[in-house]
Amino acid sequence: MSTAMQSIIDAGTTLWLDSIDPDLVAKCPQQGITGATSNPLIVADLIKSGRFDDLLAAYMKQDMSDEQVAWATTNQMVTDAQEVFLPVWEQTNGNNGYVSFELDPVLEDAQLGPSHDERVARYIMLGRKWGVENGGKNRMIKVPATPAGLDALEDLAAMGLTLNVTLIFTERQYTAARDAIWRGAQKRGALDTFKSVYSIFVSRVDVYTQEHHPNLSDAAQGMVGLVNAKRIWAMNKGFWKSKNLPLKQELIFASTAVKKPDMAKDFYISQLTGSDIQTNPPSLNETINTLGKTYTNNIASLPAENVLDEIDQIVDMIQLENILMQEGLAKFADPQKALIKLIGEKREALLG
Repeated sequence: MSTAMQSIIDAGTTLWLDSIDPDLVAKCPQQGITGATSNPLIVADLIKSGRFDDLLAAYMKQDMSDEQVAWATTNQMVTDAQEVFLPVWEQTNGNNGYVSFELDPVLEDAQLGPSHDERVARYIMLGRKWGVENGGKNRMIKVPATPAGLDALEDLAAMGLTLNVTLIFTERQYTAARDAIWRGAQKRGALDTFKSVYSIFVSRVDVYTQEHHPNLSDAAQGMVGLVNAKRIWAMNKGFWKSKNLPLKQELIFASTAVKKPDMAKDFYISQLTGSDIQTNPPSLNETINTLGKTYTNNIASLPAENVLDEIDQIVDMIQLENILMQEGLAKFADPQKALIKLIGEKREALLG
């Protein structure tokens, strides 16, 4: 493990990999990385590599549809990654060592998605299928903080699932997700295995403010994503402190790769070090190792009061959430549709 990665872990951060590439996952234990996340884009990239052609062909010969092959392949990839991280899960008594499995993003597609109530029902059904029936001990079911996703969380939590709520941009979304999951968790017979995480997207917030609030001062521009994430972190810490639960209910700091070429590549990483979970893409981990810095605990540090006041006065968080959710849902659903199309193209190539 590099000294840079070690310093992040020593400061109190848990590192997860934003990939389930088996070659990269195999190296994780030596790098101090103790979990992973998956999504359709990651699965598609792995399929394009050709390394899973035999698996695809085997599923196709079972008369599976392209969509069924996509899900079966995703399930196998996630299961394989879970095996690598299972020792971490066992050593931490279920506090770490998870791999996230994303429920069907096409449910949120503006054209293809069903009605709200049908989406809620589908999330619950898919949670049972991929979490209870096929999940294994250390699978985390990923659900978006959309209206339908939020309305499904209470039932999913009551079912006993470990949940990762994704596409969270604001305090409102976080609070709605947290409260729904807590209501569901209290319907369980016991809370000894209750675990939940909340994925806060960081850099996309600063892309938004750059475009929609160019009047922010130099001191405030580029800081809104961090301020938002750190405030939600403090809220989360405060809420769960009194519950005395055996397992941590944590934030995942996602979207931590910088979007502007003039920003330090580790800008968000360095400012969020000290608590909870960071999911880094492989390229960002390589950057951290190359920079060779020593990172310290910065999670509780905020900008000066006048900068916070400026952000609160200028940035409309309701508008921010609405716009980023519109953009986020397109990025959410489109990769799954592209994955299914890719499976069809593979079918032609592999079976003729």
